[in-house]
Amino acid sequence: MSRYAAFLRGIMPSNPNMKNDKLRGVFEGLGFDEVSPLLSSGNLVFSSDETDMPALEDRIQQALQAELGIGGGTLIRSREQLQALVDLDPFTGLTHCRETYLTVTFVKDAAAGPPGANTEETVRVLGYDKPAAAILSVIDNTHPNTTNFMAWLEKKYGKDITTRTFLTVQKTLKKLG
Repeated sequence: MSRYAAFLRGIMPSNPNMKNDKLRGVFEGLGFDEVSPLLSSGNLVFSSDETDMPALEDRIQQALQAELGIGGGTLIRSREQLQALVDLDPFTGLTHCRETYLTVTFVKDAAAGPPGANTEETVRVLGYDKPAAAILSVIDNTHPNTTNFMAWLEKKYGKDITTRTFLTVQKTLKKLG
């Protein structure tokens, strides 16, 4: 049995259909074990015998759309992928705080590769972790135009991406056990 993290795009905890108990119910209804939400922002961990992660993503997304009307997108990463990413310690010497976010943007299409040159002065792309299909960036929150970075990423990768802080990735890994 493998352990996975599901990062759901577009989750708003104020929407009654996007509450943790309903999300957990969809995952349990799909036959997954050890389903547990993390925070209130569309992060769930679960166990499954299935190993085809793209098929898992599609199956989960279809169920979320059919049962709860959630069409935002589902990205799955294995415990091993997240462990390897955290072990890299890609943000060595940097501090996550209100002014500076250390972020991980997971992309669905791993073959798309690194994002290339970033033109946003408020974001520094540190690299691309190929095994986790993740862009590693430092966002300067002291400027109001940091949201332009997300638009830039969507132009490159489409809407099948989702960003989490590195702290959330670490918490997710801890919850995976």
